[in-house]
Amino acid sequence: MSTTDYSPCPGAASAGRMLLAQTALETRMLLRNGEQLLLTVVIPTVLLVLFSAVDVVSVTGPGKRVDFLAPGLLALAVMSTAFTGQAIATGFERRYGVLKRLGATPLPRGILLTAKTGCVLVTEALQVALLSVIALALGWSPHGSSLTVALLLVLGTAAFSGLGLLMAGTLKAEATLAAANLVFILLLLAGGVIVPLSKFPGAVRAVLDLLPISALSDGLRSVLQTGAGVPWSDLGILAVWSVLGLAAAARFFRWE
Repeated sequence: MSTTDYSPCPGAASAGRMLLAQTALETRMLLRNGEQLLLTVVIPTVLLVLFSAVDVVSVTGPGKRVDFLAPGLLALAVMSTAFTGQAIATGFERRYGVLKRLGATPLPRGILLTAKTGCVLVTEALQVALLSVIALALGWSPHGSSLTVALLLVLGTAAFSGLGLLMAGTLKAEATLAAANLVFILLLLAGGVIVPLSKFPGAVRAVLDLLPISALSDGLRSVLQTGAGVPWSDLGILAVWSVLGLAAAARFFRWE
């Protein structure tokens, strides 16, 4: 007669299962947060509709106004999710001891950071789909390679995610909240999202061109608006920011 063994079998789950479970948890938490949805969905959508309909800012390049605005607002969506939203959410998780408790579990730091990036990618996929549908309804005519666009978005996500986690893992929650929102506003105005970089003085533009939001918006615009080839310089800038940001986050991120 066989007997069932009910003895405990302690041990951590595999890295893959931990990553999937933590990514799903992070995504559910983000989608339930009204403030995060305002930042990641409502603001880019309102800006796209408003500036496409009202001639407030003169734009450059061929096509309609929406052809210039849509790529820039896709870049803004990436920044709002990967940098601003993630920095604020993670900063307060750190303040309230959530990260400290996670640090006491078998969940490695690398898997936690990877799960947060995975959550960002899922959210961005929803953002890109929504903004693309709205832009197409407004008369957007995208061009270029979808593979190049995807590469730009992934590298932009990595760059902003690293910077957001670096900020959240080193500053106090209140400082992260203020700094992340300030950076969001400054880069919205001076990152080529709505106002063309050609409107800035030459010396200032030389600095702005090196920012990740400028590289992402410029790269997306060159592909989607003009149908250009691979924007290697923009990809290079994003790759440098990705490596530096993620390496610094992994090195200096603190659980508490």
